[in-house]
Amino acid sequence: MRRAIFPGSFDPLTLGHYDIIKRGITLFDEIIIAIGINAEKQYMFPLERRMQFVQKAFEKESKIRVHTYEGLTVEFCKKMKADFILRGLRNPADFEFEKAIAHTNRKLSEIETVFLLTSSGKSYISSSIVRDVIRNNGDYTGLVPDSVRIP
Repeated sequence: MRRAIFPGSFDPLTLGHYDIIKRGITLFDEIIIAIGINAEKQYMFPLERRMQFVQKAFEKESKIRVHTYEGLTVEFCKKMKADFILRGLRNPADFEFEKAIAHTNRKLSEIETVFLLTSSGKSYISSSIVRDVIRNNGDYTGLVPDSVRIP
């Protein structure tokens, strides 16, 4: 089985994430969306809410599971018996950052990182931009899946 981990904070899930995951399920038998927990990070949405956003977005996808994890992504991969990490790239800066992480992960384990370029119409979307739009009462609905709605 080709199982991939798609790690992130998903604070919140964006259409960029959604694009990579939907395209990734054509490459893998299973994708585990791994919501990382970092005690040093301030999140806009609590973990339970982020999980709800992701679970609802992919509730009809049998090849997708959602988990939370702490610590090194490669250790979570071992625990989940995943041989791949799936990551999205929006721009050259993402590539440089992700390349360093992929090399480190490869040094720590046999895990392979697979990169997908975000679709051109979604390459400008980031969670930090979405959070800023939400904080300033802007219309964020064109930046996130329908599952991400703030009452």
